[in-house]
Amino acid sequence: MIQTAKKKIVLYQPKQVDDSLGVESSKDMLPLELLTISAFPLQDGYEIKIVDGSLYGGTEGHKRFAEESDGAMLVATTAILGYMVTDSWLAMQAVKARNPRVPAVIGGWFASVKPDLMLETGLYEAVVIGQGELIFRDLVRAIDSGEPLDDLEGIAFKRDGQIVKNPRRSVAGWDEIPGVPWHLLDHRPYRDHQMRADSAKDVLRMPTPPWIGQRKPYFGITYFSSYGCPEPCGFCCSPEISMRRWKCMPADRMLDDIQELHDRWGFDVIRFHDANFGVMQKRVREFSQGLIDSGLQIGWNAFIETHSILKYKSETLDLMAESGMYIAEIGAEAGMDEMMKRIGKPIKGDDNIAAAVEMDRRGIQASVTYIIGYPGESEESMMMTIEQCRRLHNAAPLARPTVWPYRPIPGTVMWDEAIELGYQGPTTIPQWGSIGEYHLEETWPGNIPPQIARARMMYQHHATLSYGLARGRVGWWERRAQRRLEDGSYKRARLEAKAFGIYARFERRFFGGAETVRSWVDPGHKTGSSGNEASKARSAMTDATRG
Repeated sequence: MIQTAKKKIVLYQPKQVDDSLGVESSKDMLPLELLTISAFPLQDGYEIKIVDGSLYGGTEGHKRFAEESDGAMLVATTAILGYMVTDSWLAMQAVKARNPRVPAVIGGWFASVKPDLMLETGLYEAVVIGQGELIFRDLVRAIDSGEPLDDLEGIAFKRDGQIVKNPRRSVAGWDEIPGVPWHLLDHRPYRDHQMRADSAKDVLRMPTPPWIGQRKPYFGITYFSSYGCPEPCGFCCSPEISMRRWKCMPADRMLDDIQELHDRWGFDVIRFHDANFGVMQKRVREFSQGLIDSGLQIGWNAFIETHSILKYKSETLDLMAESGMYIAEIGAEAGMDEMMKRIGKPIKGDDNIAAAVEMDRRGIQASVTYIIGYPGESEESMMMTIEQCRRLHNAAPLARPTVWPYRPIPGTVMWDEAIELGYQGPTTIPQWGSIGEYHLEETWPGNIPPQIARARMMYQHHATLSYGLARGRVGWWERRAQRRLEDGSYKRARLEAKAFGIYARFERRFFGGAETVRSWVDPGHKTGSSGNEASKARSAMTDATRG
């Protein structure tokens, strides 16, 4: 019997950061999106090739994607706000230059809220909107058979020069989605990169688990066990994309999958990329107890809401810590009840501080993010947010609270509000791809008053010193910074920040400390800044301390 070659589908995972700027990703973020949408086509007998752009320098990933597209039945990529938007576009241009007739598809949350922008490039036959596994399966079958796309739910496409958006597809539960085909992925390049001696400096690298040793290498992977989020947050696009539906993988299935994956790869840390991991306390408790019972010794971190932490039983929180949770990523959002009500979260007063303290008591680092500069937000509200962040820093010493400037995101309620207030957002793909590091620079210039921006930078500067991140050690400057954070005197602190700037320049010049002395870094989501990012941070600090 003669076996015919399988029809090939080639998938491209865009880079998270622009390595031409001298920065490099941590390579713990696996191409989860592409792995999950591969499951159905594999069952249907197609050959799947995945090219992860983050594994290659320069344009090498684009070149490999284009070469793999030779003879392909279909190519596809994804787009998430930040440099990935630009890189997926550049990669698909390389494919079309080599094989202009190969059908192409794009998905991901940014493509879901900006399908017009994607289709206007002329690169794609269709855009997947929302949850992609079932929609991609239907698209593959339709494109392979030459059937029209008119009746496929959850896609946008062009017909006679006009963009057509078909009705949305309902969100599927985990019982409708096959397991992730992990065998498609070679874990070794990810492991080798992360196990470098200086891996703690990588962009997006989470802190080393305390039981491994401070800033030592470890092998971590990303994973997701749920889709969507039930919260109505006005600044987030999840309500639009997931329609506020939340579907989760049962704890026993998750445990079996992670155990099998650990037996195969031997990772140290698992980083959950669920939009809201902690919606169901029962599942979190079963997962934590299951890790303990299995004897699987790994660290894990996940997004969990303040109100979830405060509603959980003490026994559940204890199990989370015992099972290896060492970072809880918390969206604190604002420090004023009125602003929190506008956002849509049931958080009041000092709930954020109370949640961080609960984590702190159990040895779990709360990575807490606040935002200032929401559309129409008052100066009083912004200052209350910075002040709550400072108080949280003091109340929970293990926590890493930060304050980020608001970034308007398309597909959100607040995007429309920002536009009404005069915000002029990006209009091209390269512009959209350039605003990923929004915690280092404002993407809505002039929205945050100068005095508020200075107060924010004063907090970030002194927190960086207090944690020992600026110089890699704790000494006089660090202890002095902590005292300033305790008394909250930002006015006097500005003079000391200037003095530290002079000292830092002196140390860099005479003691070679250029790579270790930093004005401030984001202690919650990065272990350090490098290259262009450090330059931006230092420039921002200089602006904040003038006058």
